[in-house]
Amino acid sequence: MSYQYKKEFQQFLVEWFQREKRDLPWRKTKDPYKIWVSEVMLQQTRVDTVIPYYENFLEKFPTPEVLAEAEESFLLKQWEGLGYYSRARNLQAGVREVVESYGSIVPNTRDEISKLKGVGPYTAGAVLSIAYGVPEHAVDGNVMRVLSRVLLIEDDIALPKTRKVFEKAVMDLIDPDHPSDFNQGLMELGALVCTPTSPKCLLCPVRDYCGAFAEGRTAELPVKVKKTKVKKLHYDVYVIENEAGQICMEQRPATGLLANMWQFPMVEQTADYSGIAQYTKEHEIELHGQEELVELKHIFSHIVWHLKAFYVKGESKSGKWFTLDEIEHLPLPVPMQKILQSYRVHTKKL
Repeated sequence: MSYQYKKEFQQFLVEWFQREKRDLPWRKTKDPYKIWVSEVMLQQTRVDTVIPYYENFLEKFPTPEVLAEAEESFLLKQWEGLGYYSRARNLQAGVREVVESYGSIVPNTRDEISKLKGVGPYTAGAVLSIAYGVPEHAVDGNVMRVLSRVLLIEDDIALPKTRKVFEKAVMDLIDPDHPSDFNQGLMELGALVCTPTSPKCLLCPVRDYCGAFAEGRTAELPVKVKKTKVKKLHYDVYVIENEAGQICMEQRPATGLLANMWQFPMVEQTADYSGIAQYTKEHEIELHGQEELVELKHIFSHIVWHLKAFYVKGESKSGKWFTLDEIEHLPLPVPMQKILQSYRVHTKKL
């Protein structure tokens, strides 16, 4: 792309974004902490889903200091339902570094901000360009899709090494005078116009600079070959209620999937597992009755849970028992929230 074409590309993209950008709460601030929060929440999550979480999060944690001092259980409760909970833990860890090492001011260089826990190349570039006006690349899926079509880049975007190709492309193209609007313009273009299927090319502000449009190849790009195997797991889940109306709960391990979240006891369905009778015997639960509650499926990025939940009446001196009011304050994964709702309907405890 010649110098003149590059300047025109920058101008048309930036002017389009300034004119057409969506009214989103994180676009009303230049506070690097708040932009950091929004970018973490937006990872693998729809904008409409993020908005209420973002607003509630900043109400509960308005400054880096407040988030740094928060109890993890309270933090996870605010994140409940948003998924990918490691994002919340890494955000808090990174913010604690900012409070302790940078006087609560988010660093304004890529070298420093990239050293913070959970801050990858995209988040670093987004915060630097949007909050500080630094011309740095911020390459996400939308950006790769737009530029693969504009520049006819045929590298497989599923390969980690390909990101470097797009980071260089952004640095070659970025408007040094409007880096925030340029980067956000690329993202917005990918979200609203240059979509994965049926892109709205006739509405595109940079259509005249797009190699894929000129050659009729928009459907071929971007190239994405890698396929991820999905692991399917089947579990029995037990909502065990004692005579006092308390429910047995267990906390997940401190590391791994849904770390430190709370759940009803769940057991993987294996060839040598015989169900509730085996479970109650192993856990010394005096069983008074059981009924099936609900079956559901929950999809993570590379794992699918198939859950069959049972309502169990029983007594035990072991385990951790909570009232319904206490459970409301525990951070629960989405499938456990659904099972809890089924229990409430089943027992009329609404």
